[in-house]
Amino acid sequence: MEPAEPQQVELSHLEGRRRNTSSRPGTNGGSARTDDDDSAEKEEVDDCPIEEVRLTVPITDDPALPALTFRTWFLGLLSCALLAFSNQFFGYRQNPLYISSLSVQIVVLPLGKFMAACLPSKTVRIMGWSFSLNPGPFNLKEHVLITIFANTGSNSVYAVGIITIVKAFYHREIHPLAAMLLTQTTQLMGYGWAGLFRKFLVDSPYMWWPANLVQVSLFRALHEKEKRPRGGTTRLQFFLTVLAASFAYYIVPNYLFPTISTISVVCLVWKNSVTAQQIGSGVYGLGVGAFGLDWATVAGFLGTPLSTPAFAIVNIMAGFFLIVYVIVPLAYWSDAYGARRFPIISSHVFMANGSRYDVNRVLDPNTFQFSQAGYDGAGQIHLSIFFAFTYGLSFATLAATLSHVALYHGKSIWEQTKATVRAAGGDVHARLMRRNYAAVPQWWFQVMLVIVLGLSLFTCEGFGRQLQLPYWGVLLAAGIAFFFTLPIGIITATTNQQPGLNVVTELIIGYLYPGRPLANVAFKTYGYISMSQAIMFLQDFKLGHYMKIPPRSMFAVQLVGTVLASSVYFATSWWLLESVPNICDPTKLPEGSPWTCPGDDVFFNASIIWGVVGPLRMFGRLGLYSKMNYFFLAGALAPVPFWALARAFPDSAWAPWLRLVNMPVLLGATGMMPPARSVNYLMWGAVGLAFNYVVYRRYKAWWARHNYVLSAGLDAGVAFMGIVSYAVLQSRGINGVDWWGLQVDDHCALARCPTAPGVSAPGCPVH
Repeated sequence: MEPAEPQQVELSHLEGRRRNTSSRPGTNGGSARTDDDDSAEKEEVDDCPIEEVRLTVPITDDPALPALTFRTWFLGLLSCALLAFSNQFFGYRQNPLYISSLSVQIVVLPLGKFMAACLPSKTVRIMGWSFSLNPGPFNLKEHVLITIFANTGSNSVYAVGIITIVKAFYHREIHPLAAMLLTQTTQLMGYGWAGLFRKFLVDSPYMWWPANLVQVSLFRALHEKEKRPRGGTTRLQFFLTVLAASFAYYIVPNYLFPTISTISVVCLVWKNSVTAQQIGSGVYGLGVGAFGLDWATVAGFLGTPLSTPAFAIVNIMAGFFLIVYVIVPLAYWSDAYGARRFPIISSHVFMANGSRYDVNRVLDPNTFQFSQAGYDGAGQIHLSIFFAFTYGLSFATLAATLSHVALYHGKSIWEQTKATVRAAGGDVHARLMRRNYAAVPQWWFQVMLVIVLGLSLFTCEGFGRQLQLPYWGVLLAAGIAFFFTLPIGIITATTNQQPGLNVVTELIIGYLYPGRPLANVAFKTYGYISMSQAIMFLQDFKLGHYMKIPPRSMFAVQLVGTVLASSVYFATSWWLLESVPNICDPTKLPEGSPWTCPGDDVFFNASIIWGVVGPLRMFGRLGLYSKMNYFFLAGALAPVPFWALARAFPDSAWAPWLRLVNMPVLLGATGMMPPARSVNYLMWGAVGLAFNYVVYRRYKAWWARHNYVLSAGLDAGVAFMGIVSYAVLQSRGINGVDWWGLQVDDHCALARCPTAPGVSAPGCPVH
């Protein structure tokens, strides 16, 4: 391993730059054109087939820029650790605070420039390695890699929820080594799937990952020097203006006047009508006439609509209107499944009389398994009609994803497979990456997969009594993740929407291995999160592809960042679980204690419903909702008519519209409800269509220059004000004057009431 040069050094040889400097003698004493010259000429034209990418991503690259430098490692590791600690620390509190990598993306720029101005350029030599503390000006590639580091720290570690419910809810012990291995293996298994499918989901120009364009625009705004147009602003000036405005405004909905986050007009007019409030509530009902004056309402659950293409927004909103305004009202007011005994929209579980279900009655504390006697006493579990359809639609979405990908992308996947063998294809960005940088060898990913799979088997078999999941469960979960990574990756890479596997994994292990709550959540984590992690790794690889980051540097940063983030999340959670008395138990905590763990409470209830009671008693022959299984068939068939019509009439005027119908996205439109609410969808759709359809069609030049920068500025302003207001005011108990507008509510309390005759609930009238 040769030491790097002092002025262009990096801490690793992983970047693997390749340059072709050969030339051929010409016939007239000159030199003929080289292959690189031909490539460069071709790259003068951007041949990416996706217009949004052509408008946003530059086609230039400087492979001489150092990327994996001392500054990258120092700022990247620090950012990763701080975000992991902060998000886990605040995640246990009554009002969780999430800090995204966007905040780091902005903050590290002045820090990087400060280090470039102050650090000496001396070369440090350690055991044959050499690197410079200051290899020159802080550059774009360092900035991208630091942001990737931060991204690994900002993404939560799902397996921490298992540790929390074991120690804080079930009050049982788990070995710290088992807990640590569980957090690491569930996060790292996705590397293997990412490596297997990167040719399809990264190198293909048709897999364009819309969310990455926001990051690309912000990087360009922060780094590119551009001349301010007359009467206008540079992108950096525009970003800073939006950031300042968003920062200043967010103090209003976040602290001074939270009620404007959701304004439900119908509830303000009909204050005593349950039905009217069910229809009009943007939080607890259908949201007719509801709106919000808060960017967090727009982007809080579904992400920024400015990075989602218009056709995907139309599919999502069509699905939302069909489900929320047609299917659910018809089912509720026809009293399907006794729906009127419960709220129209709720994620809780209920007894037959409409009261809350006591899930602890169905768990035997001695055997830590299902109690038939307890279940016989409590009775069957009932769901709100919306929650029941949520599960049914999740079944349909999964089946539709497979059907849609087979019909619409089957041929292209086969062509990609053949192109992979020939090592051909790609657009200008793929050619630049192939010419300038060495690819990550496939065996790196394969070795990672084998090692992590082996550690996963050791974790579950070695600590079987504590985790309950046998070896075949680990292998089956891995197989499910492998099977779904490609189809779900295609959906995510083209629509910016990611269908989840959480429900189907709970369903499968619930049938195969019922009565064991920890086996259920461990299986779900290995099956769902390893796939989700693979999607995250692939999306980051595509960002590096767009920004021309050496692939081996990306691999190193993602791997080290994931290990560090998982370790910090685990250590933070273990410290809090051991040091805060009665954490997560509001009945035993001191009054006003913030350590109530609202997210883990939901995770705990899910482990009871799916792991202890099991899907057989909910969606099988012993349950009330067995007909929901027909959604699997409906989902599988749903894409067929639109695909067939588009194929049968390819030249018709409506064929292009038919090809844009995406049934997995449409059927899974309300997959975020709850915790997302109707008002979030309404505002998200309105803002998204305004910018990505109206503005995109009429003011394309403005859209290309400012759309994604606008999104980044709004997000950053909200994030910074959220941190400042919490640290300065809310964490110190300074909550302002108690008045009507201070409630984080839309004043539609009656929307949570049942409407069946003779059934009531606290605060609700009897019909």
